[in-house]
Amino acid sequence: MERTALDEAHAAMAAGGEPEARQFYRLLADIPLFLLLEHEAEGERINPRVFDLEAGPVLLAYDREERLAVLSQGAALPYAALPGRIIAQHLAGQGVSLGLNFGSGAPSEVMLPPEALRWLAEILETEPQEVEARPEAFVPPQGLPPALEEALRFTLDGAAGLARAALLAGVRYEGGRRGHVLALLDVPEPAEDPLARAVAEAMAFSGLEAGEIDVTFLASDDPAVAVLARVAQIFEVPEPPAAPERETFAPAAPGTDPDRPPRLK
Repeated sequence: MERTALDEAHAAMAAGGEPEARQFYRLLADIPLFLLLEHEAEGERINPRVFDLEAGPVLLAYDREERLAVLSQGAALPYAALPGRIIAQHLAGQGVSLGLNFGSGAPSEVMLPPEALRWLAEILETEPQEVEARPEAFVPPQGLPPALEEALRFTLDGAAGLARAALLAGVRYEGGRRGHVLALLDVPEPAEDPLARAVAEAMAFSGLEAGEIDVTFLASDDPAVAVLARVAQIFEVPEPPAAPERETFAPAAPGTDPDRPPRLK
């Protein structure tokens, strides 16, 4: 069976340290997981299947449908496709473990204990704090963890069409405070808060404390952008995918439209 991104991230975590563990959990939060259910969902209500093991209750989830199919040996099993973050947030604090890819033979077959799910949920609750400060000077970014660049690229790739670009630079503010600033360009106002939260989350997965990078939103023609661009690391944000061409069909008849992350080895 073809290796998945989660398999690669799990292997890196097993062989690495805290940064690799954070990257595994970051990916786990954003990919869809196929959660095994007791029976088919009833509207928006789901009833996950719980296995009572000696170590405590366990739910099973898979990063590929075919891996769930291995467990069922070809029989149809009810499941719900949910982002990993939703599963972690609902299980946090309940003393429940998550068996990831159990019985599938996948390289990322692993038991995520309650404390791992609680840690992930706490990271996902990261909220940016609004502050006011006046920059005096910008300098090239320095001293940031290597994992930050990957985390920011991952986050900004998911912001296609919501920003033109992002500029990361060191900054000195009036009063002497120093830090870093990430300027997001041409972001529509309704997208500012979600993007600020996404960046705060990316920082947390990189091991940075809240407030170590300030996020600001600027128009491309703001005079500060030209100054920033001379020293900043620039992150391109992808264009939104083009809408597929729509064919013309005859109208259908009415009614017929369809703190440290745990390292797991």
